[in-house]
Amino acid sequence: MTSPSPPSSLSVRDPIDVEKKPSPGIRTKEYVDENAAESEQLKRQLKNRHVQMISIGGVIGTGLFLGTATSLAEGGPAGLLLGYTIMSSVCIGVMLSLGELVTFLPVAGGQITLSGRFVDPALAFAMGWNYWYCWSVSLPAELSAAAVLVNYWNKSVNNAAWITIFLLVVVTINFLGTRVFGECEFWFASIKVVTIIGLIILGLVIDLGGAPDHDRRGFRFWHNPGPFVQFLGIKGPKGRFLGFWSVLIQAAYAFIGTEILGMTAAETRNPKKNIPRAIRGVYVRICVFYILGVFILGLICPSNASGLTTGSKTAAGSAWVIAIQIARIKALPSIINAALLTSAWSAGSSDLYTSSRALYGLAVNRQAPRIFAKTNRYGTPYVSVAACALMGFLSFMGVTSGSSKVFGWLSNMSSVTGMLNWMGICITLIRFRKGLKAQGIDVKTLPFVSRLQPWIAWWSLCWVVVIILFADWSVFLKGQGPFDHASFISTYFPVPFFIMQVTLQSSHH
Repeated sequence: MTSPSPPSSLSVRDPIDVEKKPSPGIRTKEYVDENAAESEQLKRQLKNRHVQMISIGGVIGTGLFLGTATSLAEGGPAGLLLGYTIMSSVCIGVMLSLGELVTFLPVAGGQITLSGRFVDPALAFAMGWNYWYCWSVSLPAELSAAAVLVNYWNKSVNNAAWITIFLLVVVTINFLGTRVFGECEFWFASIKVVTIIGLIILGLVIDLGGAPDHDRRGFRFWHNPGPFVQFLGIKGPKGRFLGFWSVLIQAAYAFIGTEILGMTAAETRNPKKNIPRAIRGVYVRICVFYILGVFILGLICPSNASGLTTGSKTAAGSAWVIAIQIARIKALPSIINAALLTSAWSAGSSDLYTSSRALYGLAVNRQAPRIFAKTNRYGTPYVSVAACALMGFLSFMGVTSGSSKVFGWLSNMSSVTGMLNWMGICITLIRFRKGLKAQGIDVKTLPFVSRLQPWIAWWSLCWVVVIILFADWSVFLKGQGPFDHASFISTYFPVPFFIMQVTLQSSHH
């Protein structure tokens, strides 16, 4: 294991350029990566407003709009609120850990590169390739989701046509450079913010009797059908606990993506000022968008509503839309579906950006072929972008029934790899703090510091490990049909593969 070296003994390979305003203990600097040649450098083109909206966009995903339907049906309003509240605290811990790391060293590869510096290069290797897999497979998943959303209005056109259009737009945005990507994400995220705030306000209006049905609901659905749901008909406290646990696991995957802010650090203007601003806003965004959002949702939509369990991937399967329809409000479902479409489109663009930067970071650190570190004059790692864009063609597998099953297995594996990256972030922060303490460096000299550290990193780490271990817990339930081998293998395969990567890379070094 390695620990952070004091600034006074930084080697020539450290990513440091020009010193600014020295402060006691740790010097403040602008960072570039000296492991990269001049033709391999990224450029800082993301402004503060871009970074703010990228962080917000990472918090608000399709899980908040669509995933909450299944969670409400399986956990009830109390189980939904409890599960999302716990996962919110875990996400906050991960983001505070990430904030300390990437503001101290805002380098290419973000948390992946820093895990190699503060823990072990083998961890960086495993995190990097798992992170690349997570987001490169998420790209075709989001493209497929976008095509399905269009089916809400028009089912006469083959989904392959919509996928082709969406893929071309996503690839174009990423090839036009970081500034264009940041600008697009700014507007995409703005739409998501307006949508969720509008839904929360509308939910209050519906609950207080201001909808066309003039029905004042209050906490009615907390009494009937009740605060919790008996999961799969299992009676007693066990059934209610399993309902809550199901919500918790689903909520974990809804939060994956918040950490992509760390991958933007090397392309952010004045990262020591702008990244902390974005991180500090995590508390408010998560409390408003998720905790308040699911609380309001539990007030206006009953957990036994028939539409919650249809499995629809369009607005028709959203608990928000179901509540709006119960309140006899027309037209809004189409508007929400349009917002979901922009959300999926934004997610696809972010997936390509994140996977390409992960591959670029691996190449710069000599853990992937060097050709992937090539950048153009605008600072875009075009070879990495092109390679990751090829993964988008996997989305065509979802068009046919046979290949869609294989594509589902690939997507299952990407969920656990996202959690493994969260685990790596927490471990890196804990080792970073121990290194500072061992060398007598006061944490107050860091550009960004949280009073909750390192305890909240331990809190998040423990929960992440539990979530990984019980990611597919439902396959072990008795009396629920034959054991689902395909689901079990596709869900848990990333765990031994991650361990194998770390072990082999450690032995190699």
